[in-house]
Amino acid sequence: MEIVQTAVRRASSGGQPPSLPSVYSLTLDEWKEWLAAQGEKPFRATQIYEWLYEKRVTDFAEMTNLPKRLREQLAASFSITTLKTIVKQTSKDGTIKFLFELHDGYSIETVLMRHNYGNSVCVTTQVGCRIGCTFCASTLGGLKRHLEAGEIVAQVVHVQKALDETNERVSSIVVMGIGEPFDNYDALIKFLRIVNHPKGLNIGARHITVSTSGIIPKIYQFADEGMQINFAISLHAPTNELRTKLMPINKAYPLPKLMEAVRYYIEKTGRRVTFEYGLFGGVNDQLEHAEQLAELLKGLKCHVNLIPVNYVPERNYVRTPRNQIFAFERALKKHGINVTIRREHGHDIDAACGQLRAKERKEETR
Repeated sequence: MEIVQTAVRRASSGGQPPSLPSVYSLTLDEWKEWLAAQGEKPFRATQIYEWLYEKRVTDFAEMTNLPKRLREQLAASFSITTLKTIVKQTSKDGTIKFLFELHDGYSIETVLMRHNYGNSVCVTTQVGCRIGCTFCASTLGGLKRHLEAGEIVAQVVHVQKALDETNERVSSIVVMGIGEPFDNYDALIKFLRIVNHPKGLNIGARHITVSTSGIIPKIYQFADEGMQINFAISLHAPTNELRTKLMPINKAYPLPKLMEAVRYYIEKTGRRVTFEYGLFGGVNDQLEHAEQLAELLKGLKCHVNLIPVNYVPERNYVRTPRNQIFAFERALKKHGINVTIRREHGHDIDAACGQLRAKERKEETR
């Protein structure tokens, strides 16, 4: 096992948004509008995008094909979001987990996962989380603040710069890190449009997956966005009663209503939905649960992703035995449910979502 950790001194914590907006928070159309207000031509927007996302500069002075006056205006109006690496853990399977420090001293996690089909980045959308899932380390300490779109984009840019050293690229993105993406909806949508844009990071929509714990109004809104982004639901239970015990959000957005929203999404988009189902020993992993899950999903255009959970010291759940995981999978397949068992990444490091932050930043997660 190889675990590489790099530590730096923490900056003072304030919890306030930056005084200047992130340069990564603007879509290409928004850049054109801003430039027009400055008396500049629209083509400058494409030049700025090229400097940010193709050449990945970190100083406005490096944007040498822009007039000096414009570079000065940019520096006075925007910040180039940089992330300070507090801890970097490298697993023997190639997974790299970053704990980044933001401008105000708060911290977030970002993960690079290596697959045989390319490099995937898991990004965070909030500092902490208020959803309160009983199995998750991300919610420890509650929600501190939302990330702005540029702070989410910066995570991908940072990982891409690391991959530049070996001539690799980010090929896919999963929005499944710390936080509930639909609780920071507007920033999420801007992030998706920026990383998907051909002049941005040019990540194909079908190579991006967004996961939600089930904020129902936003599921309807997301369905109406007309985006080809992959969509996943953190389900984790086949009945309303059990889901409420595992995920308090189910009290506000109960399972029957959630399934109505999922059906609307499938009908509106024609796209398949992935249901994430974490297996917790003795809680939701019995054959009766598999039968209930198969009944719940019957007839839906969907896929089930079974997740052997990572142990989190602050939580009481234990891993389902391997043979029981396979039995659960077989029970679903018997009913014609499309199902896979998620390949584990970074099992020898602090792999669970929010786990590294909880260990390194105890004052944030009390």
